[in-house]
Amino acid sequence: MIRYLYSFLISFFISFLITPLLINIAHKYNIFDKPHTPVKTHKIATPYLGGFAIWLGFLIALLITRYTTSFPTGTLRSLRGILLGATFIVVIGFIDDIKTIGFKAKFLWQIVVAIILINFDIKIKFIKPEYIADILTIIWVVGIINAINIVDIMNGLASGISFIAALAFLFIAFPTEEIYVNFAAAALAGGIIGFVKYNFPKAKIFMGDTGSMFLGFTLAALSLGTSYTKINNAAIYSPILILGIPIFDTLYVMYLRIRSGKSPFLGSKDHFALRLEKFGLTRTNVVILIWIISAFLSFSAFLITRVSLLVAIIIYATIIGLSIAGGWKLSKIKME
Repeated sequence: MIRYLYSFLISFFISFLITPLLINIAHKYNIFDKPHTPVKTHKIATPYLGGFAIWLGFLIALLITRYTTSFPTGTLRSLRGILLGATFIVVIGFIDDIKTIGFKAKFLWQIVVAIILINFDIKIKFIKPEYIADILTIIWVVGIINAINIVDIMNGLASGISFIAALAFLFIAFPTEEIYVNFAAAALAGGIIGFVKYNFPKAKIFMGDTGSMFLGFTLAALSLGTSYTKINNAAIYSPILILGIPIFDTLYVMYLRIRSGKSPFLGSKDHFALRLEKFGLTRTNVVILIWIISAFLSFSAFLITRVSLLVAIIIYATIIGLSIAGGWKLSKIKME
């Protein structure tokens, strides 16, 4: 466990120390997220580039750990796949931050990074035939990348959810010694916390698509890297709970947009977090509430990996019921 803490701390300090430098660079080169469209939820121009801090913390922590820790060959191969795909998606995210490339182009490049993972044998393995598993892997990776990107609408929201998810994957994988998942999850969590200091509650910097797509890609990769349990087969779906908030928000806003005759791929203010704000909560309270819900879902996922099939089904059914009821209630709130 100490070596995972080592990875976490390296990533944290790199991210924490480099973020102020990135803020200065953003000011110098005028790299700002400007609230120039109706779907933007912030009021003032804010520097981008925060995603680079998380990625650099993650990258440097894993490289240092690689040369100071003995890794099995399979672990090194898996880490290479994640680092290659993560670096690729960071570049695509940065291009989109400084010059919007459109959702079709983003989907294409997201499919490319999903294929990178498949080529490094990071994919769904419990479904046959293999080509069906590969297709579902691509859908899952692309879906999670966009889900984290979609939920990134308030300071600390996507980063906090991602931090909780990374810890969940770490603790679920830890007993089975899925080493690459453990190291990568610890490094990701450390990089996120180093960034959050400058992003919540008041943002000095945003992580932009650079950060949100990197987080989504890495979390999707981590979710594919462990068996979850040998107690019940239903536990294989526990990543859906760990990433439940971004998945729910994505499906929720797509449903509301389609119902109102809008494209599900275009931005709007249908997010359930914004509906909670409209209900009367402050943004800080909305984010903290969603963190708590995310932690509850992750703990539920952890429990599912350690209980009988019947109990697991009851937990899933209860959460699905609460989600539907909560979504229906929030949909009654009128949004501008």
